[in-house]
Amino acid sequence: MTDQKIIPEIAANHENMTAWRRDLHAHPELGFEEHRTSSLVAEKLKAWGLEVHQGLGKTGVVGTLRVGNATQSIGLRADMDALPMAENNTFSHKSTTPNVMHACGHDGHTTMLLGAAKYLAESKNFEGCVHFIFQPGEEGVGGAKAMVDEGLFDQFPCDSVYGMHNRPGLAVGKFGMRTGAAMAGGALFDIVVRGNGSHGARPESGIDPVIIAAHIATAAQTIVSRNTSPQETAVLSITQIQSGDAYNVIPHTAIMKGTARTFSNDVMSLIETNINRLSKNIAEGMGAVAEVDFRTTFPPLINSEDEINFAGDVAAAIVGEANVNRNSHRVMGSEDFAYMSNLIPGGYVTIGQGEGKWDCEVHNPHYDFNDEVLPLGASYWAKLVETKLAKEK
Repeated sequence: MTDQKIIPEIAANHENMTAWRRDLHAHPELGFEEHRTSSLVAEKLKAWGLEVHQGLGKTGVVGTLRVGNATQSIGLRADMDALPMAENNTFSHKSTTPNVMHACGHDGHTTMLLGAAKYLAESKNFEGCVHFIFQPGEEGVGGAKAMVDEGLFDQFPCDSVYGMHNRPGLAVGKFGMRTGAAMAGGALFDIVVRGNGSHGARPESGIDPVIIAAHIATAAQTIVSRNTSPQETAVLSITQIQSGDAYNVIPHTAIMKGTARTFSNDVMSLIETNINRLSKNIAEGMGAVAEVDFRTTFPPLINSEDEINFAGDVAAAIVGEANVNRNSHRVMGSEDFAYMSNLIPGGYVTIGQGEGKWDCEVHNPHYDFNDEVLPLGASYWAKLVETKLAKEK
């Protein structure tokens, strides 16, 4: 725990923020189904005097706070959705919704941004416009893209936009960030191999799609090892092969699923081209047909140099420069904040979730957000605004 310059008014609201966060944790909602969550967010923002727009990207919420006549504007984004998984915790605020859980800390992200909104609405210690963006559907269903496609930045113009995510295993009071590619772009793919079913004792009378799928799975690994430059970083994983229903029946089809990750749009295109080529040619060479559906779900998250340097300076002013890693490791996971920062200069940082009992990874059934972090995250958001939109003296 470092010496932190938490904003006193936010520190005084810690108990309320903890209650908000635990309520959200107990009532998780999946992407584009965050009706209760978005209603609670909207009600609080309205009560604090913000202009509130609901329904952008189905269940997204944008709260706008204007002070003075300055034309500068800033966007702050938090995600609201949970994951389709059962929670194995036993504390009193565990999920009350079967097979839905806040296992990635979005309940904490939403709460920290609410805490900043409340403070800024009361203090108004800035001049300009802040858009508090509460995004649905970050977990692989395209919430950021939906908001952008429906005119997020047309309706709520921002000079820059910022995001934040908790990092288990990083001590409370520490921040991580990097300029340029910070998180990988992600793609999902399905490959359907159509052979010709037969009796398991007479494979020569059919075309076995299981064997062909196995060859495709093996050959696909050469896309990274032999088609991609060693100076690039890429991952291609076949995560499912589904086929057949009986011991003695060679099935007619085999279905393969997987994911690809890379920090470059060009490399992602290379992977798509080559997995199509390999799959179709291997299948054809063995007498079958392969159909490939390759979908890029997230572009790489690219941090603007100016915005990430500014974010680092703000974090350092709160926790000290020694607790800010300005060149943290790139992450192969994806984050759809990239859809926003691809359009508007953006800065995305990680905030320490804690060590020891708090190093449980996200997407784990025992995960819980560390409420100790709430005032720090809210203070970071508030200081971003007060510094970026500082009043002229």
